[in-house]
Amino acid sequence: MKTKTTRSKSLSPTSSAAQPKPRGAVARPLRAPRGTRPTGAPGASPARSREGGLHGFLIGQTEALIAEVLKFTGPADATTSRFFRAHPKLGHSERGIIAEAVFAVLRRRMEFAHLAESGTGGPTRRLALLGLMQTAGRSALRPFLSEDENAWLEHVAKIDPQSLPLRIRTNLPDWVAEALAARFAPDELAQLAAALNYAAPLDLRVNPLKASRDQVLAALEEAGIEAGATPFSPLGVRVVGKPALTKLKIFEDGWVEVQDEGSQLLCSLVAPRRGEMIVDFCAGAGGKTLALGAAMRSTGRLYAFDVSERRLAKLKPRLARSGLSNVHPVQIDSEHDIKIKRLAGKIDRVLVDAPCSGLGTLRRNPDLKWRQSAASVQELAPKQASILASAARLVKPGGRLVYATCSVLEAENEAVVAQFLAEHPEFALVPAGAVLAEQRIGLDTGEYLSLWPHRHATDGFFAAVLERRTAAA
Repeated sequence: MKTKTTRSKSLSPTSSAAQPKPRGAVARPLRAPRGTRPTGAPGASPARSREGGLHGFLIGQTEALIAEVLKFTGPADATTSRFFRAHPKLGHSERGIIAEAVFAVLRRRMEFAHLAESGTGGPTRRLALLGLMQTAGRSALRPFLSEDENAWLEHVAKIDPQSLPLRIRTNLPDWVAEALAARFAPDELAQLAAALNYAAPLDLRVNPLKASRDQVLAALEEAGIEAGATPFSPLGVRVVGKPALTKLKIFEDGWVEVQDEGSQLLCSLVAPRRGEMIVDFCAGAGGKTLALGAAMRSTGRLYAFDVSERRLAKLKPRLARSGLSNVHPVQIDSEHDIKIKRLAGKIDRVLVDAPCSGLGTLRRNPDLKWRQSAASVQELAPKQASILASAARLVKPGGRLVYATCSVLEAENEAVVAQFLAEHPEFALVPAGAVLAEQRIGLDTGEYLSLWPHRHATDGFFAAVLERRTAAA
């Protein structure tokens, strides 16, 4: 691929491209980030109009999908995909309009439900109008609404968001808000909640086996895509908007993978070295596996364990693009599989990206806060402890174990690590900031890696580095 060298343009955590600035919840309708707003096109589907691509027909479709999603019978993205398969005549632009509005409702469900207590029409229609007002704008809606509905939206748009109760403005279930209130002062909790109510930016990880970050940035610029270096990860690129990445040659050739900057930093904590034996204990579709393999320069041996054959199957095409030859995907039946026991005491570094509530990913999966409960988090704790204990048996003396989640709850993070250390005195905590500093990454969040959307413009992540000091008794 022909590229030109360019200076890395850095996006700080507070830059507009790194993270949207929180705006009034209802005083001014929000627009989708540049490059993601659906637009109409001449000669396109009759469902479109000149009003920003919106047509009255789409209001009803949005209302129907909201009704399905709010049943919470499964993940919102799966419900949305199923809905669109059942309505094949909807074009790409129409699907974007509908999906953005539905996910806006999920992000701000408490706020919108509060506002929808007034108005005319059914409650689901009112939610649909609020979602569309945020993503498409009130002017686009106006031609398709009754006089009463337009008057109601005008009234809603004038409401000062600061006049709403804090619990309404946070758009978090009470049990989540209470857990976070124990960590943050009210002002910062409001900032965190606001950050969680914006869609996550598109982050890429550069594959150093095939390209440099400057080469990737030059290729993106040549393709007319605005991007810059992420503030912390040395291999991260943050893209403005949501371009069709899979159609780009840099994606097809394995130069980049989609990976949130926070996830990249978790891999940096593992700090794998060439020639080592590494285990990604809960590999999933392999995003972190690929990052670890590239850091090893495709040397040594990297095992990707997971209980799901379907998830491991998604790793195969990504692995083929990456150029890695040191990755060995292994399906296991549980954390007690005999395949794991055979490696006991032989592994240099183990990453445990434990199953968790996923509440750190609410920018991407806003339905999780409504589908999870305090009870479901409590039920996960024994599983997290069991996985961590099983993974620990693999680590050789002097080796390291990294426990990580995409949760923001102490019960899934610090509490799990504290219990593990109490039961495994042969392990000691290594300050995460020191590990990152060794790799010239200037980020110190204390003993643990604690990433927050409002502070770091990443998903919410937690990680602890644990080193085996002596052989287990």
